[in-house]
Amino acid sequence: MREKSQVNPKFVEQFRQFLKSGGLRLTSERLVILEQVFSYEGHFQAEDLLVHIREKGHSASRATIYRTLPLLVKSGLLTEVIDAQKNSYYEHVHALQEQQHAHLICLRCNTIIEFTNPEIDELQKVICDVHEFKPIKFRNEILGYCGECQVEVM
Repeated sequence: MREKSQVNPKFVEQFRQFLKSGGLRLTSERLVILEQVFSYEGHFQAEDLLVHIREKGHSASRATIYRTLPLLVKSGLLTEVIDAQKNSYYEHVHALQEQQHAHLICLRCNTIIEFTNPEIDELQKVICDVHEFKPIKFRNEILGYCGECQVEVM
C-alpha cells in the first residue's frame, strides 16, 4: 500500500500544470520523485535522492531523476545551487518560507551555508522596482572559503 503523500497539494498541482504546459504528464515515477524531494531535508544531489528513494522502498530510474530535477527547478519547486566544481545541489521550496535565503559556498570543501538578511531582500526589491523589472526568483550565492578551509589554504 502506498503511503499518503506529505507534499502540499498546491505543489503537486503546480507541478502538474507546469508539466501540462510543456505537453508532459505527471507520471507515477515523477510523483514519487516529487514526494521524496519534499521529504528530504537540506541540500541534496541527484544521487542522494536516488538512494533516499530506494531506502524508502520506492523505485525511480536514475535517468528519470536526472530528467525530473530540472523540471522541478523550472516549475519553481526546487532551487539549484551549483558549487565551485559545478556539482548541482538541490533544495525544495519551503511552504512557509517568506524570507529568501542565500548561500555561502566553500570553494575547497563545498560546504553550503545558508543565511538570511532582510536588508539584502529589500535591496533586491528596490533594484527591481527602479528598473521596472518583475522578479521571478532571487538567487544569491557567495563563493569563498569557510573558516576551516581559510586556515588550511592561507
